[in-house]
Amino acid sequence: MRTVLWVLGLVLSGTAHALSGIVTHVTDGDTIWVRPDEPNRKPVKLRLVGIDAPERCQAWGAEATAALRAQVMHRHVEVPTRGVDAHGRLLGGLMLDGRDVSAWMVEHGHAWSSRFHRHPGPYAQEQRAAQARGAGLFGDAAAIEPWVFRKRHGPCH
Repeated sequence: MRTVLWVLGLVLSGTAHALSGIVTHVTDGDTIWVRPDEPNRKPVKLRLVGIDAPERCQAWGAEATAALRAQVMHRHVEVPTRGVDAHGRLLGGLMLDGRDVSAWMVEHGHAWSSRFHRHPGPYAQEQRAAQARGAGLFGDAAAIEPWVFRKRHGPCH
């Protein structure tokens, strides 16, 4: 509970953009845990905004998780935050050595750019390039977008 209150305070105070720390766990292709640099702070669950990776129980889910893990596990990252979702997860981007990890995930075919209504999402250009190359899941004609998978099958358990 203290960690949730700390995150909420960080977001509300306007200093949330300064969060940085070490990645301690990769849950799936768009969710990680970061231990903030601040002393005595527990890891914070972060949902990467702008991308939607395959669910763990879905085709390409294990590959997306492994790709993200290989990129960021035990590495120091910067987290430009955007808020907290209904599940108490911090929402934000993920920067590693000045590189946008979410863009990398889409560019290499491990995630889709998150669509919002008719907007193709922030990584539409990376997705088009990955689709043209048939990178990762974009080379699989049977790959199903995670939001379609969740609608059909519900969340993974």
